[in-house]
Amino acid sequence: MAFPPSPNPFRGRSGELRTLVAACRSGLTPRLALVGPGGGGKSTLAAALGHRVRADYPGGIEWFRVGAWDALTLLDMLAIRMKVPLGGYPQRDRRLDGLRRSLLGRGRSLIVLDNHEDDRAMARFLNALDGLPVTWVLTARRCLLAGVSVFPVVPPLVTTGRSPFPAVASLTALLRWNPLALDISNALCESGAVTAPVLGAWLVKSGVGRVSVIAHEDDLPELRLLVSWVWPRLGAVARRLLAVLGHLEGDHIDAASLATLARAGGAAGGSGPALAHLRRWHLVQEPLPGRFALHATVKHAVVGRTRVDPRRAVTYFVRLLERHPERLDLEQTHLFAAMDFAHATSDTWLALRLERLLTRLRLS
Repeated sequence: MAFPPSPNPFRGRSGELRTLVAACRSGLTPRLALVGPGGGGKSTLAAALGHRVRADYPGGIEWFRVGAWDALTLLDMLAIRMKVPLGGYPQRDRRLDGLRRSLLGRGRSLIVLDNHEDDRAMARFLNALDGLPVTWVLTARRCLLAGVSVFPVVPPLVTTGRSPFPAVASLTALLRWNPLALDISNALCESGAVTAPVLGAWLVKSGVGRVSVIAHEDDLPELRLLVSWVWPRLGAVARRLLAVLGHLEGDHIDAASLATLARAGGAAGGSGPALAHLRRWHLVQEPLPGRFALHATVKHAVVGRTRVDPRRAVTYFVRLLERHPERLDLEQTHLFAAMDFAHATSDTWLALRLERLLTRLRLS
C-alpha cells in the first residue's frame, strides 16, 4: 500500500524518533527492526520515522504489509510496486534482476515491511536484495534475524511512569501502558460514552488484572475487554462492519466496498453513521484517506465473536479487479489473499479465474 499519513497525535515518542532518524541518516544500519508487543505503537513509529526522513531518500519511501507471506510472494509484491514484469515461474531469476536494477536506479530509498512474521522468508527476501541503496525497516512482535539491528519498542512514557493520555491517566497502569488500549479508552471517555472511573471499575470487575495464558501475541486481554465493553453499545451495522474488517485478509478497504460486504446498503452512505461511530471511538484505523482497517489486536478480539464467509470477500475483490484493473495498487493484498485462498481450498475454478486476471493485469 502507499505510505500511511503521519500519525496525529504522536505521543511520547520524541526520544525514540530522534534515535531512529539518526540511525537512518548515518547509513550504518541498512536493516532495522522495530520489535515490541501488539498495540505497542511499532507501525505508528515507523510511519512517523518515514515522514521525518522523507527528504533523505530521493528514491522515495514505500510501505508493505508483509505478514507471513513467503519470500517469492514478497518479491512479487515489490515487483508489482516497482512495475517490474513478473513473468512465469521460469523467469523468476530475470524478475529478480529487473527488481534489483529498478531499486538501484531509483537511488536511496526507504522501504517499511510492516507486521513481519516469517523469519525464514524474510531472510531469503533480504538476502536476495542485499547491497542495494535501500534502508529496510521491519515492524515485528519478534525478530530472530542476524544482520538486522533490533530496536525495542515499549509503550510510550512507561519507563518514566507518566501517562501519554492525561484524560485516562487513572487507567494507564491498569491497561499496562498499552497505547492502543489507552487511545481507545481515551476516545470513549472524550466522546462522553463513559468516564474513566466507571470504565476502570468495569475492567477490574471483568478481570483485566488477572494472570492468564493468552493464545498468541494478538490476544491482549485489555483490548479484548474493551471490545467486549463496546460491542453491546454498537448498532447492528457497526458490528457487521467490524466483522468484515476482522475477517478481511487484505490490508485495508474503501468505505463503499466495506458497506457492500457488510450488507449496509451497498454503498458508503449506507454505513456512514455506523462508520463514523467506529471512527469516533478509534476502533477502526485509517491507514490511507478513505481506507479502513483494524489493528491486529482488535481484529483478534472481533474474530473471536463473529463469523464471516471468507469466499464472499475473495469473490468481491476478484470481480472488482476484473472490472477496475487500475485499482491494483490499492487492492493488491486482496489479490494475494485470493491467490492464497485458492491454493488453500484447492479451488480450481478460482485459480483459473485468477490466472486470467493476472494475464490481463500483465503480471504473468
